[in-house]
Amino acid sequence: MLLEDDMMIASGLVYALNNEGYEVLHVCSIKDALQAVKDTQFDLGILDMQLPDGSGFEVCAKLKRKDTPVIFLTIVDDESEVVRAFDEGVDDYVVKPFRIRELLARVKRRLNEQDGVNREIIALGETSINTTSGKVYIGEKSVELTALEYRLLLIFARNQSKLLTRSQILEQIWDVDGNYVEDNTLTVYVKRLREKLGDAVKIETVRGIGYRVDS
Repeated sequence: MLLEDDMMIASGLVYALNNEGYEVLHVCSIKDALQAVKDTQFDLGILDMQLPDGSGFEVCAKLKRKDTPVIFLTIVDDESEVVRAFDEGVDDYVVKPFRIRELLARVKRRLNEQDGVNREIIALGETSINTTSGKVYIGEKSVELTALEYRLLLIFARNQSKLLTRSQILEQIWDVDGNYVEDNTLTVYVKRLREKLGDAVKIETVRGIGYRVDS
């Protein structure tokens, strides 16, 4: 994702990134950027720091919650702001005016590094799942799930937009004693997940077949 309100800079960057084989979503405001982060799992964020409707730091915080690397691309070269950026998890900091080939090299390095990282955060709807800690969040709020509810949510998260039959789900899920879950019990746990997650995750029932959860 590229967050940049200067259309001349943005168009040149999008063109250069596309030529390198990258798919780029360009947004011009903090509002649009926050919505994009909510809806999409990005591999990298390139963010301007100063936008008419807010600060790039706000978008950076949301991206870092999803374990997404961030490059600040900004006219701000104040030392205190640079230090603050790195303190808040920014992976790289490029000051305008910049050389396009240098920026592309930095982008490539960050993405290559990310390819070697086993992502511990999975985004599903408005939730984020930390597979290392086993914790689930809606925004900043932690959601308490039982072990079986968590495993069921993880199955949905790893099969986003796929139609899963009840049999496929039952083959992957078991109770605390290692026993397979019965069909009726699956219905109960899907109901509990819906109650705990509300509108944050939309679990669609495909009557007579199973379930589908879109990203």
